[in-house]
Amino acid sequence: MSGPDERELLLVGVGIMGRPYVAAARRLGLRVRGVESQDWAAGIEGLVDAVEPSQGQYGSLDELWAQTAHDAALRSRPAGIFGFTECHVLGAALAQETHGLPGPSLGAAVISRNKALQRGRFRAHGIGQPDHLLTNDLSEAAEWAKARLPVVIKPLSSAGSDGVELVTDAAAFDAAAVRRASERPLLVETAVEGPEYSWEALVRDGEVWFANLTAKTTTGAPHFVELEHRAAVSLPPAEAAQVAELGRSVIAAIGMRTGIVHLEFRMTSSGPSVMEVAVRTPGDYIMELCSLAYGMDWFELVLRLVVGDELPPPPEGPVKFSASLFVVSDPGEVIAVDGLDEVRAHPAVVDAAAKVRVGDTVQRAYSSLQRTGYAVLAADSREELEEAIGFVRRTLSIKTVPVATEE
Repeated sequence: MSGPDERELLLVGVGIMGRPYVAAARRLGLRVRGVESQDWAAGIEGLVDAVEPSQGQYGSLDELWAQTAHDAALRSRPAGIFGFTECHVLGAALAQETHGLPGPSLGAAVISRNKALQRGRFRAHGIGQPDHLLTNDLSEAAEWAKARLPVVIKPLSSAGSDGVELVTDAAAFDAAAVRRASERPLLVETAVEGPEYSWEALVRDGEVWFANLTAKTTTGAPHFVELEHRAAVSLPPAEAAQVAELGRSVIAAIGMRTGIVHLEFRMTSSGPSVMEVAVRTPGDYIMELCSLAYGMDWFELVLRLVVGDELPPPPEGPVKFSASLFVVSDPGEVIAVDGLDEVRAHPAVVDAAAKVRVGDTVQRAYSSLQRTGYAVLAADSREELEEAIGFVRRTLSIKTVPVATEE
């Protein structure tokens, strides 16, 4: 256990993307105990004060992470507990509930992990969303789906567009029913048209302390892999009011108490329509984008909520304009990675990297895991930001050639 004057943060899940939480915890004077998979545990030993190896892997059973988090919390009695990403949320919430610590609430965590539960809860609260059907067998959903084409098929618990598929005609639905026969249960939803956004909110005791709106672009059908995010965007007053009301309604519907909310929606001709909600750290460097845009470290703000510390005055508006963009390459063998040094040298580029090397094989992109490069940018104006995005798109090139297959 930590000393009497030393507060400890139990961070469930660290990896690479969760490391800014460790740095933020240090600034707050917190001792950090990390719960991490056995494969990753050795990699964070020098980063945190103590490591609790878990049998859980990224994207695997919530129960494995939950047991390790529970055991660790019993031993150290931390001042705060935080679950980094999807598979960590439920275990962290269980431990928060057990020890009376701030968190999203056990109910919000459970609903966050299950898109079917979200659909039922939003329907009961009159929140705009697609028509939907929960099914254990896609073939049995064929009549419902074919009367509403195009439809989207998605698993109940996933992230990064993994398993999300647009089906536009009856033959394609029948093919999907055969191809995905072993997947159950699944959600089938009517496809919704309109620009995509995410709403990131810092919440304390059920009240929004501050919120950000992020505009999103994707590859489009059939898998909607995310390509760009622009933080601190603004909408016309009427639409902005609709989004603020949507956020408040979703927080109330899921019983969200304290932490961060990541809400994805489309702005349709009849108003916002919810895609999904999560009570965990958003991916694709959105936390970094918010930190850059508002001049306040969002990782630290989340931890202040988690341990019950005082928050600074909320920002009055953006001080920068920020974006993240991602490269999706054609499937095949990587033969060249060009332009990375030039991109990194650009004054608006905060970070950039290729995720593949020459000789690697790239699969067709059906989720964010298949993207091959990224850049994070910040500029003093939207015009400068757009110019920088254009420069990166023109300059960073990851070339592939088809891989020969045996006859």
